Amino acid sequence: MEEKALLDFLAWGLIFVSPVVHFLLVGGVKAPYGRYQSGSFGPLIGPRKAWFFQELPAVVIPIVLVLNADSRFSLPAKILVGAFLVHYLQRTFIFPFLIRGGKPTPLIIFLMAMSFCLFNGYMQCASLIRYANYTNNRMEEWNFSVGLLIFAFGLRTNIVCDSILRNLRAPGETGYKIPQGDMFKYLTAANLWGEAIEWVGFAIACWSLQSFAFAFFACLYLSGRSYSHHAWYKSKFEDYPSERKIFIPFVI
Repeated sequence: MEEKALLDFLAWGLIFVSPVVHFLLVGGVKAPYGRYQSGSFGPLIGPRKAWFFQELPAVVIPIVLVLNADSRFSLPAKILVGAFLVHYLQRTFIFPFLIRGGKPTPLIIFLMAMSFCLFNGYMQCASLIRYANYTNNRMEEWNFSVGLLIFAFGLRTNIVCDSILRNLRAPGETGYKIPQGDMFKYLTAANLWGEAIEWVGFAIACWSLQSFAFAFFACLYLSGRSYSHHAWYKSKFEDYPSERKIFIPFVI
């Protein structure tokens, strides 16, 4: 199979799997890490180590592809690969070392996350570096600038809301609290929503099958997790704000 056909096959596979993952999560299957941690999925790995190594392929694979790029690697594609790397550099080299406490990740979940980062890092960046065929005029098209602005807003929301969650507990404190501020005013899992918005913006800027497949998966997977979080908060806190939505502000 030629590489371009392989990249298309991987994208369609991700699109096909996405609704299945969503309906499993909405149907009550919990992603067994964090507050839903389970010992049934193999030995446990410390949260910092797990986050660092599972996200690392999404940094290493694009860098290897960039170092081996040829003349097809245009300036617009460089900017888009750069945006992809900004997210994963933050998730690999900053986010894990800001974790306070945190619950271990089961080995099977860790391996699944690492495999996804490897596969998706390759799919996104190989398609941009070798097959996007952008000219510099691409940067003048509406979707390029609008998409990157949406990406930047999503990245900012994800980082800010992660920080709000980290700072809910004072040193030595245990238990859970209701997060307040920023997009948490409107959504239960504002940090997850921010990440989904990132990849929607990325897809608009790239305008490719591979980027749309990733955005589709991100929206369905993260909305499924948001549904689980929303149900959990409502069951745990009688005073949970009724106006907060699951995934779409003011709607649902």
